[in-house]
Amino acid sequence: MNITSKSTTRKPGSESVFSPLIPRLTDWHGAAQLHPYFVCDVFTPQPLQGNQLGVFVDGRPFTPEQMQSLAREMNFAETVFLLPPCEGGDVWIRIFTPESEVPFAGHPVLGTAFVVSTALGKENVALETGAGLVPVQFELSDGRPVFGRMQQPVRECEPFERQRELLDALGLTKSGLPVELYRSGAPHVFVELESEDEVAALKPDFAALEGLGIAANCFAGSGRSWKTRMFYPSRGIPEDPATGSAAGPLALHLARHGRIGFGQEIEIRQGAEIGRPSVLYAVATGSRERVESVEVGGVALIVAEGVFRIAQA
Repeated sequence: MNITSKSTTRKPGSESVFSPLIPRLTDWHGAAQLHPYFVCDVFTPQPLQGNQLGVFVDGRPFTPEQMQSLAREMNFAETVFLLPPCEGGDVWIRIFTPESEVPFAGHPVLGTAFVVSTALGKENVALETGAGLVPVQFELSDGRPVFGRMQQPVRECEPFERQRELLDALGLTKSGLPVELYRSGAPHVFVELESEDEVAALKPDFAALEGLGIAANCFAGSGRSWKTRMFYPSRGIPEDPATGSAAGPLALHLARHGRIGFGQEIEIRQGAEIGRPSVLYAVATGSRERVESVEVGGVALIVAEGVFRIAQA
C-alpha cells in the first residue's frame, strides 16, 4: 500500500486548528508507518455497547481507496478519517462503511466529535462533512466531554411508493403512521408498530429488504419513550445498533404527525436484539409548516486505541 500519495484533490485550508490535534494524538507512536486509531462505542454510557466506530486521527497519508480498504479491514458500520479543515471547522472528516463512502452518518459524527473534544478540550466542535458543517455542543466534566448534541440538516419527507413491498418484507399488514422517507445520510423509511414487543419480535425478510435499497426503521412507543430497530441490508447492515441519522428524522416524523409536540425531546432505545443496547436523544423544534432545527444527542466512549502497521509499497 502506497502511503505517500495524497488522500484527495480537495485543498485543505489553514491547519491552525487541526495541527495541534495531530501531535496530541500521534506524538507517541514514533514511526512514520504506524497509523493510530481509536475505537469508540457511541450512543451508550456503558463500554462494549452502542454502535462501534473506528477513528483514524490522521487521514492525510491515505488515498480514498486506501481509506476504503481500511474501513473494510475494521469492519465496523463506519470508520472515520480526520483531515485538516477547509471551511472553518475544527476538522474535516470522511466517513466510510465497509462498502462505500457516505456524506453523513449520525454515530460517526458524534463519536468523532467526542474524540476531537477530548483532544482539544473544547466545549463546541464543528465537523466538516459531505453534508456540510455539523456543530456539536458538549457538556464537560473536568474538561472532558460527557454528553454531546449535534445539529442535523433539516430534511423534507416524501411518500414511499413501495410501501406494500416494505410491509411484506417486514411481515406486517399496516403502519400506524404514514410510511414516509427522509433522506438523512441514508434513505430512512419509518414504519410504526403497535407495541414495543412487536418491534422486538420482528424477523424481516432481508433479501426482500435488500431489493428495496432503503433503511427500514420500525418503531413503537409513546410520549418521551420510544423503541426502534433499523435494517439496511443493501448497505451490508442487516441491523444497526444505533442510528443517529435516523433519530432526528424519527423525532420530526413523530412531531409532524402529532405523536409528540415540537420541542419535546424523546429517548430512543435501540440495539438490544443484537446485543448492543443503545440510547439516543432527539428533538425537532418549530412547526409542521416550518421546521427550525433537528438535534440528536448521546454519549460516546473511547474504549480502545491502536496502530495499523502499513509498509510502504
